Amino acid sequence: MLVTLCRSAADEAERGDVKILNTSLKELRYAFKVFAPYSHIPKASVFGSARTPEQHPQYIQAKLFAELIQKQGWMVITGAGDGIMRAGHHGATPEASFGVAISLPFEQKTNTIIADDPKLIMFKYFFTRKVIFVKEAKAIVLFPGGFGTQDEGFESLTLIQTGKSLPTPVVMCDEPGGSYWRTWEEYVKRELLGKGMIDKADLNLFLVTDNAQEAVDEILRFYRRYHSSRYVFDTLVMRLNSPVSDELLKELNESFGDILTEGRIEQFDKPLEGEEDEYPDKSRLAFAFDRRNAGRLRMLINLINDDAS
Repeated sequence: MLVTLCRSAADEAERGDVKILNTSLKELRYAFKVFAPYSHIPKASVFGSARTPEQHPQYIQAKLFAELIQKQGWMVITGAGDGIMRAGHHGATPEASFGVAISLPFEQKTNTIIADDPKLIMFKYFFTRKVIFVKEAKAIVLFPGGFGTQDEGFESLTLIQTGKSLPTPVVMCDEPGGSYWRTWEEYVKRELLGKGMIDKADLNLFLVTDNAQEAVDEILRFYRRYHSSRYVFDTLVMRLNSPVSDELLKELNESFGDILTEGRIEQFDKPLEGEEDEYPDKSRLAFAFDRRNAGRLRMLINLINDDAS
């Protein structure tokens, strides 16, 4: 009898595991299908409180950011709820918006702007939803919010810091004169940096601002010369919109040799073997990045971008 009960419980657990796997794959497969026609358009994932009213300065700031980034040819991705999420759709317009919603027993409801849009995707699981937020975004922008906003912010930074996500601009944007992200930044510097839990260079992985235009400028600056990157075996290949000069290449090797496991930073004018000929018109920087110093890598990217005309 006991053996039968144990087998029954094990079978039930296995069925539950299979159900989770099937649902997760279905959610991701459908989301990939929805995003596929827009793969050539850059997107910013926007996070913030669902409780922020439309007349609040934080809502107004989020709406303005979305308007400004949309004018630069970008689309926005939000959680499709009210508050800051609605502000993102409000500013970008439905045509330039994606809604990545989650089924919750309370609070979360789809905002009226994105509710009937074919670019609205409903998720059962937070983890599949998070995959889409990060995978499809070329920038992460966070406005003041609760546990969910903090979770998304720290997870995005963790993925970048640990090399599980490629370099991406992360911007914390508040209302003009707001203290939400400044206080958060003080905590990070005092408790995390001050107690040796992060490196000083890790502070380069995010920008805190209370100006929507500055948030947009930070994102555009990141892609001024830097285009994208990927690993080819153990080599980080960084695609560029324009080649760097011999002088800058020398400076990069002198200043950032500490983040290489071997060799030097080299420049190429075509895809490397094993790169599958992606973006054949882009120049490349290739080097053996140690995959540990993400903050220093961001400093390298900043130097490359600041040198671009």
